Amino acid sequence: MRTLFGIVIWIYWAFCIILFFAIVSLLYVITYPFDSYHSIPNRALRGLAWFMLKVNPGWRFDIRGADSQKVAEPTIVVANHQSFLDLPLSYLLPWTMKWVAKKDLFRIPIFGWIIYMTGHISIDRQSMRSAKVLDKLVEPIKNGIPGMIFPEGTRTTTGDLKPFKNGAFKLAKRYNFNVLPVVLDGGYQAMPSGEWGPGYRQDFVISVLDPISSDEYESERELKETVHTLIEQELRSLRTNHKGVQKE
Repeated sequence: MRTLFGIVIWIYWAFCIILFFAIVSLLYVITYPFDSYHSIPNRALRGLAWFMLKVNPGWRFDIRGADSQKVAEPTIVVANHQSFLDLPLSYLLPWTMKWVAKKDLFRIPIFGWIIYMTGHISIDRQSMRSAKVLDKLVEPIKNGIPGMIFPEGTRTTTGDLKPFKNGAFKLAKRYNFNVLPVVLDGGYQAMPSGEWGPGYRQDFVISVLDPISSDEYESERELKETVHTLIEQELRSLRTNHKGVQKE
C-alpha cells in the first residue's frame, strides 16, 4: 500500500512542480525589474505547498501560534528538520520567508530552478565561506522578509533533535534580529530521511513559539542553547500530548 501510494503521490507532485515551474517562471520574468527579492514568485510557492499537502485526505494539519505579528520585527525563523515535507509544511505559515537551502537542491532540474527564481539562498555547508553566505539574508530581513534556517543543518535520522550550528544565532546577535522558534512534527513519521515514499496517514503539527530578542542574551552560544531547549521541550510535549496517526 505504501509503495503504491508513493508512486501515485510522486506522479502527482511531479505534475504540480512542472505546473508551478511555468507559473513561477512567468512571475519571475514579469516582476524581475522591480521585485529584487523575488517575493512575488516566492508567494506563488504557497500554492504549490497547498496542492502537494492537501490532496491526501489521510494527512491532517494542526497549526498553532502562527500570528503574523510574531515576525513584525526583523526576524530569523529557525525550525527543526525532520523530512523533505518540512519545506511545503513551512509554506502553510501565513508569511513568506527567504530560505537558506543546501546547494544540492538547486541542482535538481525544474525544482532547483524554482528555488532559484523564488530568491532563496544556496549554501555549501562544507565550505569555509558558508557563514558569509548567510549575510545575504541581512537586507531582506531588514526589509521585512523573515529569514528561514534549519539550524541542525540536515534532516534528523532518528527523529530526535540534533545539535544546532552557530550561523543563525551569530547573525541574529550581530544584527539584533529576533529569533522565532518553530517546531515541526509528523514529517519524520511520514517520510523520514532516506525514505522515498510518504505514509498515507499522518497528523502534522506546526507550533510557532514566541519570538526571542537576541539582545537579551550575552552570547550566541547562550541564545543557541536557549532556542534548542525550547524546541526540544515543545517537540517532547507535542509527542506526549498529541496522539497523531502513525504512518502506513
